[in-house]
Amino acid sequence: MSLNAALAHRLEDIARMMDLLGEDSFKAIAHSRAARAIDALPTDVATLDKKQLLEIEGIGQKIADKIIDFVRTGHIAEYDELRAKVPPGLLDLMTIPGLGPKTVRAIWQTLDVTTMAGLKKALEDGSILTVPRMGQKAADKIKASIALADEGLARLRLGQALPIAERIVAHLSKIKQVKEIAYAGSLRRGRETIGDIDILVATTDPAAVAEAFRTMPDVRSVIASGESKSSVRIAIAPEDPRWDSSEADATAQKPGTTVQTDLRIIPPHSWGAGMMYFTGSKEHNIRLRQRALDQGLTLNEFGLFPDDKADTPPQQRGIKPVASKTESEIYKELSLPYIPPEIREDRGELSLKETPRLIELDDIKSELHAHTTASDGSMSIEELAAKAKERGFHTICVTDHSKSSIQANGLSVERLMAHIEAIRKASEKAKGITILAGSEVDILADGRLDYDDKILKQLDLVVASPHTALSQDPATATRRLLAAIKNKYVHILGHPTGRLINRRAGLSPDMGALIEAAKEHHVALEINAHWMRLDL
Repeated sequence: MSLNAALAHRLEDIARMMDLLGEDSFKAIAHSRAARAIDALPTDVATLDKKQLLEIEGIGQKIADKIIDFVRTGHIAEYDELRAKVPPGLLDLMTIPGLGPKTVRAIWQTLDVTTMAGLKKALEDGSILTVPRMGQKAADKIKASIALADEGLARLRLGQALPIAERIVAHLSKIKQVKEIAYAGSLRRGRETIGDIDILVATTDPAAVAEAFRTMPDVRSVIASGESKSSVRIAIAPEDPRWDSSEADATAQKPGTTVQTDLRIIPPHSWGAGMMYFTGSKEHNIRLRQRALDQGLTLNEFGLFPDDKADTPPQQRGIKPVASKTESEIYKELSLPYIPPEIREDRGELSLKETPRLIELDDIKSELHAHTTASDGSMSIEELAAKAKERGFHTICVTDHSKSSIQANGLSVERLMAHIEAIRKASEKAKGITILAGSEVDILADGRLDYDDKILKQLDLVVASPHTALSQDPATATRRLLAAIKNKYVHILGHPTGRLINRRAGLSPDMGALIEAAKEHHVALEINAHWMRLDL
């Protein structure tokens, strides 16, 4: 685990323990925000002084001091103090869906239950029912959540969850009473992994849509049933090749066979507010609600309303919303530009003066990292070029693996020379597209490249990528990748962490140092959008 990841984990644990102990919620939220900021930091936190730390959104004076202490000593005094008060097993209990800090605290204080085994025993012998405000229905929900957590095992990766959500949306879209339908939550925000799938529907017939949802093909069990919310476990299709990869670690944790999917039904006139609320993130929504309050308004999943300080929600009293039908009009009423879902993570996006233009699929006009059957690809040079041309690309670069990637049928020097010649011949025959000869060259553990310079200079383009020794410490990894960047024949640094989501963490280099070196040496940094990598 990198220093940044370890620190983020420590700060998040402080927040969770504060919640468990019923301490100041604002302090807990502040530590949680700081954890997210450090986790997203591209630079090794050890290289930053206090002034630089304070420039990071979400980090104040006190937390900056704690960060400095952790970098220097590996400890945070407040963390140690909280650990002395909170049995470690309680943090594990908080990972169970539906078990928040208040419930876990009540179970702990009433039954002295501090472990998963203890909680299961309390559920079996019925003693859980002695916990204040704990009825049989709530106990059954906890039991079901534990069973589902045991089944789920791992979060779904983005590329696995999206096809399931699209299949559900397509199925329910056929119902004539459906006015609007979309997936929301972390999936809509494009997060790397998904805990569950959220589907939103605006309809004139909630009962019919809810019934259609609960009886969809591949539904394995119904968790909750209602007209405004239903939850099911839906099959993931384990035969799907997305579960496997030739690059996967043999010890990788296998996901479960189902994923929880929640249906939320909202009134058509509240579509925008509902989409905003259920898309999140939680932290982004908190910021929006506070901004609304500062402007004399109140925001919920039904709309943006005048804040008249009444206890009953405004929609229940027939109050007309200021905005509710679209997300854009709600942002506008809050004096904000439209914020795309992918950046709603409370990382300073509310300070934007205009909507940023995000990269879209149509922006991609060439592909400079593509493999053929010469190594581990599935198409010939000609097929690859034809597919690229079909997609409207002006250039395709053939970059098969270098010799050290034995598991990927990497090319020896002799095979590479023959491959270059084949690429040149294909390029001469091709019309309407440029075919370049390149290679994805391994960056060896010591920073050397897999081919000598005299070989590299014969290539049109070199993508240098790490594939082995992916457990190196951050400093060693940084030196290794910097050495590759400084090689005059390297054009692109490929997937610099080498991670595989849910399978291996990969390297944790100082990305700030890599970016500066890449700028200096005119080396591009690859945005590897393969759903198993998402690196950068």
